[in-house]
Amino acid sequence: MRKTDRYRVHGANSLWHVYKTVPFWKVIKNFIVIQLARYTPFLKLKNAMYRSFLRMDVGNKTAFGLMVMIDIMFPEKIHVGDNTVIGYNTTILAHEYLIEEYRLGEVRIGEEVMIGANSTVLPGVTIGDRAVVAAGTVVHKDVEAGTFVAGNPMRVIYTKEEMQERKQNDAFFQKADDRT
Repeated sequence: MRKTDRYRVHGANSLWHVYKTVPFWKVIKNFIVIQLARYTPFLKLKNAMYRSFLRMDVGNKTAFGLMVMIDIMFPEKIHVGDNTVIGYNTTILAHEYLIEEYRLGEVRIGEEVMIGANSTVLPGVTIGDRAVVAAGTVVHKDVEAGTFVAGNPMRVIYTKEEMQERKQNDAFFQKADDRT
């Protein structure tokens, strides 16, 4: 189950109440920063923009691919660990506006996580350390550390133990590291 806080609205749908839930100028500032970051090829600059202007918790050596869309309303609710890769055109949401309510939830992405291109991470989920999320996956619930998940609906493809076994049996990882 996703961990979100729920807020009831009356009358019009919750998106019509948006500027009662988040300041207009915050949204404008976040929009500009996010759009600039989406297109910059400089990973250090992108991370600095997220940390400084959006108050996101972004780990060292984390790489946000081109066109990644960060939550525009509540980016400060997104936490990403060290050495993680967020693939091209992925969306990370910390809010959802529905008809009679809106929901807010922290998104916690662990260390050394790989999220494939065109994935969507919904509010209130935690993705554990060293997890792999296949391209195009909708992450609608927590992902345990070290597991490989894919699909819509998301399902576990390999458990942590199966992933470790696959790596141990992979000739590529058995070769000596040629880099100096």
